[in-house]
Amino acid sequence: MASPAHPKRQDWRDTAVAAANAAAQFITHEAMSRHTLTWEEKSATDFVSRVDVGAEERIRDMITARIPGIRMVGEELSADAHPEQGLVAIVDPLDGTTNFLHGFPNYGVSICIALDGVPQAAVVHDVARGGVLHATAGDGAFVNSSRLRVSTTTSPARALIGTGIPFKDVSQADLYLRQLRRLMPIISGVRRAGSAALDLSDVARGRFDGFWELFLNPWDLAAGVLLVREAGGRVTDLEGHEAPLTRGPIVASNGILHDWFLGMLNEGEVSAPYPP
Repeated sequence: MASPAHPKRQDWRDTAVAAANAAAQFITHEAMSRHTLTWEEKSATDFVSRVDVGAEERIRDMITARIPGIRMVGEELSADAHPEQGLVAIVDPLDGTTNFLHGFPNYGVSICIALDGVPQAAVVHDVARGGVLHATAGDGAFVNSSRLRVSTTTSPARALIGTGIPFKDVSQADLYLRQLRRLMPIISGVRRAGSAALDLSDVARGRFDGFWELFLNPWDLAAGVLLVREAGGRVTDLEGHEAPLTRGPIVASNGILHDWFLGMLNEGEVSAPYPP
């Protein structure tokens, strides 16, 4: 989907990169004492710590100071704000909190700046593994200063697919397992690393040939959507419509395999009750 590019998009990207860097420095420092952190439950299987909140506060303060009039849509401080109205920063200050709390090295900072539902600038700071991925509408995607390209894999038998296993709402578990069973005998492997922002980044990097998850929030997917598209890939919902910046299912790929991927995920399903 072509995105109308705003003339300030590169300035917005630079602000997002700076804010993500500030949050990443804070997270890295706090990781040294993660064993002392208090885990607070958002649900039985979903956790938050003062690191999430502290990182989001740093992002909010920097972005709102540099971009007048912008609204925040963030997991910890403004989860109910609408992501498709006006100029917004869609923020996950620590995507992969459970990974972080366990010391599993797959977590990062995700920021997307969007205007009326169109992503204009995005950054995913891969805190644990390294690399700052960024993109602006119509200008391509990069990791640090190197251009990103999705993979050129054409054969499903050689495809490595990322996924997210349902854990907050397991009502979709049966559907997910049916999809997984259809894919497993055909592709070269499935990986579940625990951070949707980084999974989408790995599609943009060409590490994954595809990724799907049945339910994501705006802050999980917004930055990754722009990264994948600007790296030459495709991101849709399960019906093949271009993915909006709202909550729901998401399917990303290198583009070459996308129609096949959608067909496999939907094969035999009759109007599956995907979450609203």
